[in-house]
Amino acid sequence: MENLIDEKEERRSFYKSLWTIVAPIALQNLLSAAVGSADVIMLGYVGQTAIAASSLANYVQMIMFLFYIGLSSGVVMIAAQYWGKGDTHSIETIFGIGTKLSAIVGAVFGLAAIFAPRLLMKIFTDDEALIATGAEYLHIVGISYFLLSFSQIIQATLKSIERTQAVTAITTAALLLNILGNAIFIFGLFGAPKMGIRGVALATTISRVVELALCVIVIGRVKELKIRLECLFRKNLVLLKDFIHYSLPAIGNEVVWGAGFATYAVIMGHLGSDLVAANSLVNVLRNLATIVCFGMAYGGAILLGKQIGSGQYELAKRSASRLVKSTILAGVIGAVILAIARPLLFKMATLTPEATKMLTPLLYINSLSIIGATINTVLICGIFRSGGDAKFGFVLDTIAMWAISVPLGLLAAFVLHLPPVLVYFILYLDEFEKMPVNVIHYKSGKWLKNITRDFDETEVLK
Repeated sequence: MENLIDEKEERRSFYKSLWTIVAPIALQNLLSAAVGSADVIMLGYVGQTAIAASSLANYVQMIMFLFYIGLSSGVVMIAAQYWGKGDTHSIETIFGIGTKLSAIVGAVFGLAAIFAPRLLMKIFTDDEALIATGAEYLHIVGISYFLLSFSQIIQATLKSIERTQAVTAITTAALLLNILGNAIFIFGLFGAPKMGIRGVALATTISRVVELALCVIVIGRVKELKIRLECLFRKNLVLLKDFIHYSLPAIGNEVVWGAGFATYAVIMGHLGSDLVAANSLVNVLRNLATIVCFGMAYGGAILLGKQIGSGQYELAKRSASRLVKSTILAGVIGAVILAIARPLLFKMATLTPEATKMLTPLLYINSLSIIGATINTVLICGIFRSGGDAKFGFVLDTIAMWAISVPLGLLAAFVLHLPPVLVYFILYLDEFEKMPVNVIHYKSGKWLKNITRDFDETEVLK
């Protein structure tokens, strides 16, 4: 009887802790999706070309974000375990390492967007109207890419020490400002000029400036950490090697996945603007439907990492099982919600008749793929990374996307010349190709490792 009570209390404690972390992350994702929705709806008044161009241009930001997500995952992966261990000095050092590497990524993407926007757009489409419109957007928004390199690592550090509420407050302010700015500069409110898609870029850049300023203020007031400029120049070769060892596979995983997904976009871009525009609308609803399940996957990694870092291995295994079950349930609910949200699609924007015909099949394809994406995300990005095992997902995604899905998509589109919707369906089968392998690896338990180290005073000061 006592064991049952203990198990019940443990379960209650887990879900309470999980929701404390996940709720702010889910809210943050909701607001981010809301901005995407607002962009699409407001650009709908500008025209289909603006919608399609911004959708393709944002793949540049998506690829950049994959580097940031990989670096942030490295920060969270290691820092969460050191948080469980109570070693805040190592967390500060990890912050410095992550920030320097992130700044390099931001500089590369920012300079490319500012000085070679047309070249970037030509990667995704050969439609001159889309290239010209997308280039206008990238030329302005490129400034924000460098700002993001700092704010993303600060937010990852805050998440790793369970300050998810603070991160949500920061992003909420920035996203609301972004929506307001979009309205002002797209429609020329309050005497501002009507800038169309350039207005979206300007509003985004302004919101990123505010976001970074808030990040610096908040992390500077965290009592447990002493984040100063000194952290950027602090040397610890052991932690540097650990960060590279564990974050590089995470970065590789995100980049491989993102490059594959960007290749999907290239394939779709060459199949016509109708498919691109229809997909951009469906993605808005898909992002809304996956807010909770993806938030649980990434939030669960913080909770599990803390338990592993404190040496509670059996508890971490039980928590992992609960995380998987609850996240899959959230994914199934999200898939159902997306399927029944079909009427909303036809009210979001005015598309060509051909693009409108594609909306329904694309919606149902995405509803199906959400279930596979949920299972793979909670295992790869949540459970495996909480134990420092990012390499497995990297290898699996490389094989599934680049040895199977991308070649099949290219064959279907440019050799067999199959209908665009059928090509789309083939591309989105990748989630189900890797799912069985992920489940087998999870059952093996090989992912659970404590990756923290014990430093003496001499090593800490290096």
